[in-house]
Amino acid sequence: MLTLVHFDCISSNVKHGKRTCPLCRKKWEEIPSQTPATQKPQGRRTNYLSRPENDAWTTVIRRLPPPRLSTSQNISSIFHAAEPGVFDDDDEVSIPQCDRNQESSSSYNTDDGQFTEALEVETYPEISSVPKSESHNNFSVLIHLKAPVSARQHEAETDGAASLVTSQISRVPVDLVTVLDVSGSMAGTKLALLKQAMGFVIQNLGPSDRLSVIAFSSSARRLFPLRRMTEIGRQEALQAVNFLISNGGTNIAEGLRKGAKVITDRKWKNPVSSIILLSDGQDTYNINSPSTNCPSDYRMLVPVSMYQSGASPLHIPIHAFGFGADHDAASMHSISEASGGTFSFIEAGSVIQNAFAQCMGGLLSVVIQELKVEVECIDPILQLASIKSGSYRTTLVSDKRKGSIEVGDLYAEEERDFLVKTDIPIDGCSDETALLKVRCIFKQPVSERLVTLDPASEVKIQRPVAAQSSVVSMEVDRHHNRLRSAEAMAKARAAAEGGDLTSAVSILENCRKELSETVSARAGDRLCVTLDAELREMQERMANQRVYETSGRAYVLSGLSSHSRQRATARGDSTDSTSLVRAYQTPSMADMVSLSQTMSFCNPSPRPAIRPTQSFPARPCPRDNGMAHFTHLRLAKGSYGQSQVSSALKEADA
Repeated sequence: MLTLVHFDCISSNVKHGKRTCPLCRKKWEEIPSQTPATQKPQGRRTNYLSRPENDAWTTVIRRLPPPRLSTSQNISSIFHAAEPGVFDDDDEVSIPQCDRNQESSSSYNTDDGQFTEALEVETYPEISSVPKSESHNNFSVLIHLKAPVSARQHEAETDGAASLVTSQISRVPVDLVTVLDVSGSMAGTKLALLKQAMGFVIQNLGPSDRLSVIAFSSSARRLFPLRRMTEIGRQEALQAVNFLISNGGTNIAEGLRKGAKVITDRKWKNPVSSIILLSDGQDTYNINSPSTNCPSDYRMLVPVSMYQSGASPLHIPIHAFGFGADHDAASMHSISEASGGTFSFIEAGSVIQNAFAQCMGGLLSVVIQELKVEVECIDPILQLASIKSGSYRTTLVSDKRKGSIEVGDLYAEEERDFLVKTDIPIDGCSDETALLKVRCIFKQPVSERLVTLDPASEVKIQRPVAAQSSVVSMEVDRHHNRLRSAEAMAKARAAAEGGDLTSAVSILENCRKELSETVSARAGDRLCVTLDAELREMQERMANQRVYETSGRAYVLSGLSSHSRQRATARGDSTDSTSLVRAYQTPSMADMVSLSQTMSFCNPSPRPAIRPTQSFPARPCPRDNGMAHFTHLRLAKGSYGQSQVSSALKEADA
């Protein structure tokens, strides 16, 4: 039997001899406990947030040593104990020492178990030849990068196994801080689904990974320091998350400030670090009200130490997740952009775990760090006109002969495309022109060795006397379509924010028409199909002002975040395997999403025509003395299947 505990209204009912639940009106077969147990039962117990040994989700985890305090006192110690002034109480990490800071050349063999091959670098000129007597302004050269397969994926492919549970040696450990909104609007189903998603995150972290959880509403609270996710660490993390309650306002800035403090104050450091932020509302403490005429500076929500800038040595990305129809998409997008992270739009609560899983699939597969791409002109007359890199910072030296792109981290098999433009002059002497050479410098995450990939070859074009028929490079054309689409999205969003939805829809329609006429679209290129589907979806979400404000704005901003960083984000149900809008999703991400879907409590609902946003309003429960709504599901007898747990989540919202 599923029992809902810790509700004052239930305790009151029991005291008065009633045997029906005041929430769902069902008759109890057993009377809920009225007082907290002084000691947990011996043996093993089942936690609904844990992963199964035999079924799809619930695993039996060993009981912690009996606590000295009662359950209610334990809750008090988690949420009300004084926090230290400096968060340097993190668990010690163990990182293999592998000749750090030793520079390697392009031909290298690693002994840290991280790489199975080198970073792939390919270049594609727009066309293969330009006549001697002609010049060509804004000539495009595409630089294509692809990260290597992780050792974990290589092992799985070699062994013929698809399991994600592999040795910690096969990937680098991470420091993850989750900053979670537990304001009053998260009551009911939202909070239950958030706990479920956090359970998935906790169970998929290894014993060398470290996790800290920040819960914020009107103020922020660190539930526990950066703790290694050993068996005991997972158990304690699950317990802390399961005791979360929803109450108060929304102070995103305070939550991020405390999350940043965990990162900056830590005594030890894992090779990969990141912050996950989830909120379903608008910051009610630091941002101007929408009714005022003063523009909001959303970047003020981001701690200075988290900014993606040359002055900040941290480079800790904040991956922001906007939950439901009422979240502030503009602020969440700004937070992610300022820190070098991504913004995902979680439209329905049923996909929150999948959205987290996609992000985790990337964070747990980092194979390259601090990647920098250097470009240099070869021909003495050439100059760089521009570098199209999206949100990645670029630098052009004063003489415009050299430039660079700061890419940062790459996940396993993740790809990046950058367009370099140059002006090709008339050249009546040479039969060919050497344009560019590309060099990559990056750090191996485990050993922290610097690797330099010297140019394998130069980018050259032929200079015939007479014009020849030249085929436009499919790779260059494809990336032009990506840039064209992102530009149309930005323009359409600007028009929509100005209230001109008709123009916004027209901008997107014109872009779709242009895409359909390109070389790559006629060839049936997958990216073009994806871009067209995405633009069409945005048009539907700009049908009227209400639809745009509830889901259109967030959908567009999440798309812009994805294209500007060439990294997967969740949009609506876009983590679903049947969705076309899955650009940039890596195999590691897809595997983690698949794992999440096999463990999900709730069966996904059929896709409606426009996928209306669900805000999950919670019907208030009768309260005594204004006590906060406490969402805590307990499995009283055995393991429950999907239908029973789904019903339990509905009861929590009732």
